[in-house]
Amino acid sequence: MPDVTITIGGRNFPVACQEGEEPLLKAAAKMLDTEASVVSGQIGRLPAERMLLMAGLLLADKTLAKTDELEAAQTKIKAMEETLAKAEDLLRKSQMKIADLEAAKPPAEVAVIPAQVVDGLAELAARAEALADRIEEMPEVEAPRPTPVAPKAKAAAVEDEEDDDKD
Repeated sequence: MPDVTITIGGRNFPVACQEGEEPLLKAAAKMLDTEASVVSGQIGRLPAERMLLMAGLLLADKTLAKTDELEAAQTKIKAMEETLAKAEDLLRKSQMKIADLEAAKPPAEVAVIPAQVVDGLAELAARAEALADRIEEMPEVEAPRPTPVAPKAKAAAVEDEEDDDKD
């Protein structure tokens, strides 16, 4: 069992540890020394037991705060995992519906109009537009008035009709 000397609050302490735990022990001692320095800076010189007690309490307080943060983070992670599971389930159901719809729909038929027909219709439309433009450009012409029939000619026409009816 190796013996390691650690320094906390300016004082050296010999500590025994398991083989391979030396780096972990030194890291822990460094954390405790940091807190002991804070205590010594605020309160001044203290007996070793009192300094270690205060430094240990400060570390315990920080540990509890981190534990609370960890629990809050774990709660958020759990909620996110539940939301993700619901979203994945909804996605699966949507994909199944899409697959069902794609399998059920008949192939779409698209009417293809031959290019010659399209060209012919375009030409007819252009001619109709040209005729409409020409009609709009023409000056207005008064419609011819019927020629009045002379009264004598009218009477003669009526007599001719009567003679035709007698025959």
